[in-house]
This record gives sequence, C-alpha cells and structure tokens, in this order.
Amino acid sequence: MMRTHDAVWLWGSLPLCLSFPGCTIDSSPLVGSPAASYGTLMIGTSIGPLSSSASSVRLSGYCGSPWRAIGYHAVVWVLAGIPLLLFRWKPSWGVRLRSRPCSLAHAETLVIETRDKEDSSWQLFTVQVQTEAVVEGSLELPLQAEDGRSKMALGAVPETPWKDTARLHRREEAGRLPLAFLSPQKQVVRYYLFQGRRYVWIETQQAFLQVSLLGHGHTCDDIHSSRSGLSLPDQTMRKTIFGPNVISIPVKSYPQLLVDEVLNPYYGFQAFSIGLWLADHYYWYALCIFLISAISICLSMLKTRKQSQTLKDMVKLSVRVRVCRPGEGEEWVDSSKLVPGDCLVLPPEGGLMPCDAALVAGECMVNESCLTGESVPVLKTALPEGPRPYCPESHRRHTLFCGTLVLQARAYGGPHVLAVVTQTGFCTAKGGLVSSILHPRPINFKFYKHSMKFVAALSVLALLGTIYSIFILHHNRVPVNEIVIRALDLVTVVVPPALPAAMTVCTLYAQSRLQAQGIFCIHPLRINLGGKLRLVCFDKTGTLTENGLDVMGVVPLKGQAFLPLVPEPRCLPMGPLLRALATCHALSWLQDTPVGDPMDLKMVESTGWVLEEEPAADAALGTPVLAVMRPPPWEPQTQGTEPHVPLGVLGRFPFSSSLQRMGVVVAWPGAAQPEAYIKGSPELVASLCSPDTVPADFSKTLQSYTAAGYRVVALACKPLSIAPSMEAVQQLSRDTAEQDLSFLGLLVMRNLLKPQTTRVIQALRRTCIRTVMVTGDNLQTAVTVARGCGMVAPRERLVIIHATYPEQGRPASLEFLPTECPTAVNGAKDPDKAASYTMEPDPQSSHLALSGSTFGVLMKHFPKLLPKVLVQATVFARMAPEQKTELVCELQRLQYCVGMCGDGANDCGALKAADVGISLSQAEASVVSPFTSSMPSIECVPMVIREGRCSLDTSFSMFKYMALYSLTQFVSVLILYTINTNLGDLQFLAIDLVITTTVAVLMSRTQPALALGRARPPGALLSVPVLSTLLLQMALVAGVQLGGYFLVVAQPWFVPLNKTVPAPDNLPNYENTVVFSLSSFQYLILAAAVSKGAPFRQPLYTNGAARAEEHRRHLLQAAATGPGCLQLCGGLHARECVGPVSSSLPAAAPAQTGLQEALQAAGTGAR
Repeated sequence: MMRTHDAVWLWGSLPLCLSFPGCTIDSSPLVGSPAASYGTLMIGTSIGPLSSSASSVRLSGYCGSPWRAIGYHAVVWVLAGIPLLLFRWKPSWGVRLRSRPCSLAHAETLVIETRDKEDSSWQLFTVQVQTEAVVEGSLELPLQAEDGRSKMALGAVPETPWKDTARLHRREEAGRLPLAFLSPQKQVVRYYLFQGRRYVWIETQQAFLQVSLLGHGHTCDDIHSSRSGLSLPDQTMRKTIFGPNVISIPVKSYPQLLVDEVLNPYYGFQAFSIGLWLADHYYWYALCIFLISAISICLSMLKTRKQSQTLKDMVKLSVRVRVCRPGEGEEWVDSSKLVPGDCLVLPPEGGLMPCDAALVAGECMVNESCLTGESVPVLKTALPEGPRPYCPESHRRHTLFCGTLVLQARAYGGPHVLAVVTQTGFCTAKGGLVSSILHPRPINFKFYKHSMKFVAALSVLALLGTIYSIFILHHNRVPVNEIVIRALDLVTVVVPPALPAAMTVCTLYAQSRLQAQGIFCIHPLRINLGGKLRLVCFDKTGTLTENGLDVMGVVPLKGQAFLPLVPEPRCLPMGPLLRALATCHALSWLQDTPVGDPMDLKMVESTGWVLEEEPAADAALGTPVLAVMRPPPWEPQTQGTEPHVPLGVLGRFPFSSSLQRMGVVVAWPGAAQPEAYIKGSPELVASLCSPDTVPADFSKTLQSYTAAGYRVVALACKPLSIAPSMEAVQQLSRDTAEQDLSFLGLLVMRNLLKPQTTRVIQALRRTCIRTVMVTGDNLQTAVTVARGCGMVAPRERLVIIHATYPEQGRPASLEFLPTECPTAVNGAKDPDKAASYTMEPDPQSSHLALSGSTFGVLMKHFPKLLPKVLVQATVFARMAPEQKTELVCELQRLQYCVGMCGDGANDCGALKAADVGISLSQAEASVVSPFTSSMPSIECVPMVIREGRCSLDTSFSMFKYMALYSLTQFVSVLILYTINTNLGDLQFLAIDLVITTTVAVLMSRTQPALALGRARPPGALLSVPVLSTLLLQMALVAGVQLGGYFLVVAQPWFVPLNKTVPAPDNLPNYENTVVFSLSSFQYLILAAAVSKGAPFRQPLYTNGAARAEEHRRHLLQAAATGPGCLQLCGGLHARECVGPVSSSLPAAAPAQTGLQEALQAAGTGAR
C-alpha cells in the first residue's frame, strides 16, 4: 500500500520518485506493491486506481502482431463473422487472439483484471493505451528560487529526472506517430482511461499511476506556496497530463443503443429461437415473440437513454471561474480547463464548486448535502500552514469538494477568498461517487451465482433431451432437417428465455412499494440483500436520538471543585466560561438567519449573546475579525464582575472528528492579549489541560451525567502571548494553542430518544437481528442510550473493554470492566495470550462496549481476538468516520450481512460499505447510500427488511416456477416427440404468453408480511429443500401427463395418430389434446404451489389480481375441452389432415363426452 511519504510531488511537473518495492516491467502495479510473479495489486485506500470495492488488480500488456492479426481475420472470415459477436461479449479473448503479450512499457492494449474483496472471481476489461503530445518546454521548472525549489512547487526536487516521466521511447513511436510528433521539441504522454479515471505512464517506475496520486504527500505549506497560481505554459502541460476537468457521462445514440441491445446474449438467444421457429413454420408464435422483443428493446433503449441523460445533466458542471496567473493578475477561464495547482478566486456570493480545492484564504459557508446528505451548512476555514501532510479527509473543514454549493464567501486579512485546486474530474469526491454509480460494486450473493449454475444444469438437461429427441425422431424416420429443427427447438423449451425479465419484476415491485413509503432505492438489486440482514449498525445522534439538543445547564468550577449545575448559562458572571460559551462555535449568518451546528445554536441561545451579522474591522479592537458576539443589552450586571463587552473572534480551529474538539481565538476591547477557548470531548479536553486545573472529582462528575444519558462537552481556555490581531493568529499553530489549557467547566445537554427508537430496536431483537450502536459520542452516554432504547436489556450483562497502546517497553493491554464493577474482571498484558482469550459463557446475554481507541488497538495488536469481540460487541463509542467504515468491513468478513443506518454526515463511508446502507435524509435520492429514507426515524429499517425478505422469497418462488414451467413443457414435448407430433403454434403461444407470463407477473404483486419473524429466507438456491421440491414436483408433473396420456389411449373411442404424417400437419389429435389440456392446468397449479405466503409474504388470497387471474384461467382451461377450442388450439394450420387422422376427426365430436370424462378424471388427479 502506498504510504504518505512514498510520493514526492512537484506542482511544476511530474513525480520524480515513487517507492514501489518489487515493481517489475511486466507486472507494474497501478499503485502499491505487487505480489511476486503475478502483478497483483492490493488496494486499501479510497484514492486507489479503482473503486474501493476492488481489492486486487492485474494488468497485462499486449501489442500488435502481424501474424496474429492475419490469423484473427482468417478465423473471423471462415466462421462468417460469428467470432466477432463472441469477442464483443468477451473483448479480452479478441485482444489475446490478435495481439501478442508484451511489457507494459510497449503495450498498445491492456487487459485489466479486477477482483472484489469478497469474491473469488475476476472481472476482465480491455482498454487502449493513448498518447498525447506535449511541448518539451512545458516540462521545465518555472520561477526557480535560489535553493533550487520552484516557487509554485509542492515538495520540489531537481528537474532533470522528470525528463523521463512523460516520455515514450521515440523508436517505438516512430512507427505509430505522424512526423510532426517526432520533432525534438515534442514529447508524448502515454495514458489510458478506466472507469473515467486517467492513468499515466511513469517511465522511471515502469508503471501506470492514477493521476490523483501524483499530488499525494504534499504538505499544507506546499499548498499555501501555490497561492500565486500557475503560468499558462505550466497549466497547458498539466492539462495534458491530468486531462480536462469534466465528469463525462457517455450518452450513446439510439443506433448505438440498438446495436448494444440486439447483440446482448439474451436477445441473441431470442433471435436464434425466432429463426428456428420460422424454419419450423411456427409463424404466429415467432411473430409474437419478435414483437414483444422489439417492444422490450425499444423500452430498454428509451430508459437507458433517459437515465444516462439524467445522470449527465445532474453531474454536468461548466462555469466560468477566476484564476490567478503569476505576474499576470487574474484570468477568467472555463472550469473544464482547471488543473491541480490552479488558484481560484471565489466570489462573495459563492456558487457551485467545479473541483476539489483547499481553502487557503477566507471562509466559506458550504452546503454539502449532495455528497453527505447533511442538510446543515458547513463552515469552511482557511487551511492552516505547517509541515503536516495535506489529506482531504482529515482536512475536510478546509476543503471545498466538487459539486457542493458555496453559499457565501468572506475574505479576512486579504482582498479575496482563495482556494488551490487539488483534484479534478473523476478524481474528485463527486467524481468518485459518480463512478460508483456507473460501476457499482459487484454483489456477492449466493442466489445470483446459484441461479447461473442452475441455468447451466438446465442446459445440460436440454442436451440430454436433444440426444433423446434425435434418437427417437430418427427411429420414427423423420427427415434429417426436421430432426435438427426439433432437437434445437427443445433447447428453447428447457432454457426459459423470460427468466431474467421475470426475476427483475420482483425487485421492481418491491422498489415501487418502498418508494410509496418514502424510501428511495438507487440499487434495486440490494433490496434482496435486505432480506438476509443479520446485523444492523445505527448512528446515535440524529438517528436513534433527536437531532436537536436542549441545554440542561453548565457545571462551573470554583478552585478545583465543581459547583452545582447552573440551569441558565446567561446568569453566569462575565468571565472565561461565559466567553467560551458565547464564542466557541462556527455559526454564521446566511440570508438573515444564523446557521451552523444545532448544538452550537442551542449553546449560544442559552447565553443570550447575539452574533453580529456583518463583522468587519471593529473600531474598539482595531483589527479585522471573523465574527463579533454582542452581549444582550438588557442583561443586568452582577456587582463585582467584569462588564459585558463585545467579543471578537480572530481565528478558528474547526471541529475535527479525529481530534474530537474545536477552538477559537478571541479578543475584546481592553484585553492586552487574546485567549484561546477549546470545546470538545471531556476526556480529551481534560488531557490537554494542566493537571492542577482539572477537578479531582472530574471522572465521578462526568460519569454521573453521562450515566443519566446526557451529552457532556468540556470547555477550557488559555491566554496567548501574541498580539490581538488576525495576522498574529494566522501564524499561531493549533498545537501551541491547545496545550497547557485551564479547565473551565462542563456543558450538559440533553439528547432525547426518538419516540419510535425503542419500539423498533426491540422488534429487531425479537426477530434475532443484532443491533449495534456506532457513535462518536462519549462511551458512557452511548451505554446509557443503548440501555434506554433496549439494545441492552436491564438484566443483560454489559462489559466495557479498555485498551492501551504499547508504551515504554510495555505491550498493548486489554481490561474487561463490567459496568456494575469499577475493577477489572480480566486483563491481558501479553498480546499473544490476549489473542487466545475467550469470554466465559454466561447464562444471561452478554454485551461488550468499547471506544474507538480500543477498537484501533484491537485492530493493530489483537487481530485474533477482534472477531471474538465483534460477535458480542453492541456499543462502539468515540468512533471516527473511517473507523465506522472499518467496523462494517470487519463484520462483513465474519460473514454477517450488515446494514447501516445513519444521517449521512459522518458515516458516508460506512453507509456505502454496508450491504444495505440507509441514509435518513429529506432528499428524494442520494448517492451516499443505496437507500434513502425521507422519514426521520429508524422505522424505515424494518420496512426495508420486510420488503427484502418478501422480494427474496418471491425471487426464489419465481425462479422455481420458471424452472418448473420449462420442465413441464419439456416433458410435454418429449412425450409428443415420442409419437412423432408436437404442440401447435397457438398452444405454445397460449402457454408461454397467455398463461405463464401473466401468472408470473401477477405472482410478484403479493405484499410482504405485516410483521417480521425470526426466520430468514434461504440465500442458496442449490440447497436440499429447493432441489428436492423441484424434483418431486417434476416427478408429479411427468406422472400426471403420462397417466392422462395412457388413460386416453385406453379409451374405446380413441383413434391413434398417423405417425407417417409429421407435425404440424398431423394436428389436431387426441394425444396432443390431452397433453396440452393437462399441462395447462399444471402451470396454474404450480403457480399456486410455489406461492407460499407466511412467514415472508402475505397469503396468496390477499393478492387480488393474481387470485382473479387464477380463477379466470381455470375457467378458460375448463372451457377449452369443448370441441371448438380443442380444434382451434390443437391445429393452427386450418387444412385437411391426411390418412387416418382426417377420417378420425368426425368421430371426435361424438366421442367428446367420453374425452371430457377422461380429462376430468385426469385433471382431478392432477389437482
């Protein structure tokens, strides 16, 4: 895996050195270290070359070979172009046939093999290596400083080695490029595009690298040094390397879509079947199938085109932006021309961000709901300077992401709000989400794999039937051309061509039912996964509890002891605690309304202080400020306290999930020096304070409030020895401001459970679905909420795991602390011994609770113990966003089908990683997760599970029905082949369209069960219950048809078939009529037999449409035994039949009564 320091980035050119140990010329990885001799790339980072779903990638290079090309065209010519169809479905086969393997350095075509982390199968893709000429001079470093560094460089290095970075071997290009490209002033960049992302050839490393990694590892200081922007030649060169800043969604024309649809394997099989039926004179049936296929193709084309156009319109973003040019001022350019390193000048009114950029000057209020689902605007502040490596995730509060809406921009300490471009195109956060939509993660579900295996088994059965039909038809002296047609026709009978459409109907009905309940799904295939959920993770704040917080009061200090709770913070005397409450926030005015974090709004409201709408250079302070807080004018002054004066915010340290705190630097009139105020997690803030300022009863007091379910925030302050000016604060590092603090007190807030939470959690637990809380809040608060909502019952045992990292020669250790006992019940000081630790069996249910730091220790130092902890852990507190994602992945490795429900703010990664991610958002649809619920409670979780179980059970039933329908028709055809006849054209039409298709569509309309049960639908199709059901049903079907046939043959009025006349000229006849009539009833009976209701669906009689159709079909089938219907359905060709058959037709009418009696007897046995 590539580490942060493995890349050296130069904004003026390309990477000089990237550490890829073990990299070879013929197995160069995209990024990371390859496994020996396979060229396999293990990906463990979201900025990897492929989506995070892919865990390994293999690249193979191929170049042109004249002899192979001649052989390729010869094979295509000899086989009349049929291989071209096969190569369209399997492009890698064609590449390997016409090209020879070579190293990546010489490759013209690449075969990319990807494998999902949870799947053992490889997916193959082919891409063409492209070339683009660049001007040689554009690779030179501009504006060299005295120390050899570029003034616009990020981690600059000597320029000479860069000559090889983007250059092709000129001898190789001589045969492929025009003469104009061979000029000494020209160089060529080799690259390829895969899933929208661009990968460039790094000559020094002999590898292709994703362009998003070229800037990986630069520091905050490096980004600030690029505020002057890029020169035009440098920008032109970078555009050649990084490509245009567009997220292009291909929208194919209708002719292209038509070719794609027609050449689909499914429609290829349909075309083969239609041609076969035409050769067999089944004109009406072939015409109907052709019309249905044509209508299906047209509808599919329209839907695909509409979806592509909608997605293209949604992601299309082309705006005019202002960029800085060194020595040239500013320039307006189209956003498609932006490249990493450009410096944007943001207008005060804001606008849509066309790229990812690091904010280096000013502040922005941003709406990120399109990416995170969080509706509350977020305040973005300037990136602090320093040697710390820049990372978009850890610096989210300083990064503007592509596609987000900048509501307003304010400049402080300069004339403009500036942002340096860091990523463009598909490498941006929005580009990654669009790529995940276009190329979703493969679903590793046994049902889909087994269905393919079952279809393969049906194909084997068709082969056996074909062999039998050839033998029996040859025995009956049927001409060879008829034998071929009959044998191939049997393949179209056994393998149901309508199976994919029938399976799709199930999920479409479930999707429409969910949408009617306010739950929107953008990945319908994941609905079936909802039926297999065994564990659901819940965020706490905003998911289990209400979004809003109520201030219960403040716990101030007196000396080193806590005072009683003060319910009204506005009654506090003027001092550091009140100033911290009034200023330690990130609120801002937007359209005459203060906006920001709900907790900050409640905190400021409780103080009575007012945020000034348009802060400027305050006359009393004499310096620009970020915000001004005005005291309430009506507030009475307490005798002997400081007067209430306005407070100016000079700087902010934004809240960070990983740091669990935020801070501000504040000055006020008459203050000799500013003060820093910090607000955050009580444990962490206390650790940053001087020990002599933290009360001795800190832990006891904190536990008393958190045990009651309150949310507690600690406050601290520190006088700063700097001038009270914004310029001085900008030079202040966060570490300096946040050390040796003085503890001020606790802010206690109440976060109530939502009314539906307890009921839903208890319902899930009753149905044996594990519920887990994953929150960033305090561990004790999370434990209290878990007990309050029923995740941990009152009589159930809960043990807290506490872990410490190794230090001073001591190994990492674990302690297991029961909540009812403050002492450790078990400790493991030796990692090896701890890895083999097993919790003692408890007669009562036992739960574990742990913090994010403990989870990190388990991941790193106790990997063997981690699975044992995860199977019993219920509460995870103080979890960072990336830890939530890691937790979901670890649970999936334990074979859990994992659901995740959250508000999308800090759990985007976990929502996307989960098998079923449900985002609580007011948006109609979101790319954050597969499911988006407009209802603000977790009631949506049981709904998704019920619909998932219903859809999965319906899919099983549908698959069994389609298989039984094919096998039933297979038996009918084999019986009739044996006596040298077949079903008529209209009979096939009636079975396949009138009966089966209608019944299959209506079967899927059955509603889900009203309540969840303990049982879950089976996930494996190839199981003993399913296969035994199919075999028994098949034996019953064959027995009834054979019994009916022999029963009719034994009747005294029976006239045997003239076997010398082939079908369809020997229709109608008694044999055909009895087999068709019995099988028609069987299709309806089988539909009812596989439509099981409880425990996952409502009973069949509640499906009104299906029930009415069943009754109507039974009446029609009963009426079909009349003489007129028998003749119509039995013979499409209305012409005289020759031989004994024609002479027997008049006798059929007098004998109809006897035939009806025989059919009724056979039908009674079938029913």
